[in-house]
Amino acid sequence: MTPEMVLTVARESLTVTVLVAAPLLLAALVTGVLVGVLQAATQINEMTLSFIPKLLALVLTLLATGPWMLQLLTGYTRMLFQNIPSMLG
Repeated sequence: MTPEMVLTVARESLTVTVLVAAPLLLAALVTGVLVGVLQAATQINEMTLSFIPKLLALVLTLLATGPWMLQLLTGYTRMLFQNIPSMLG
């Protein structure tokens, strides 16, 4: 296995990781900002208030993008398994 192959696999794995995590992180970020603005406007400073909306947003995002995430992960895993002979030889 050459150093170029290692770097390529590492780069692709980081790309897949970012693509899988991005929708969930963005949903949590947007929900957190909206709840923060609502809390600032109403002066309700309850720490646990943002938990339920974030949880609901993450569940909805996972339901919407879950099949795509699974397809992306299985495609990458299949590609890795198919390339094992060329990586070793």
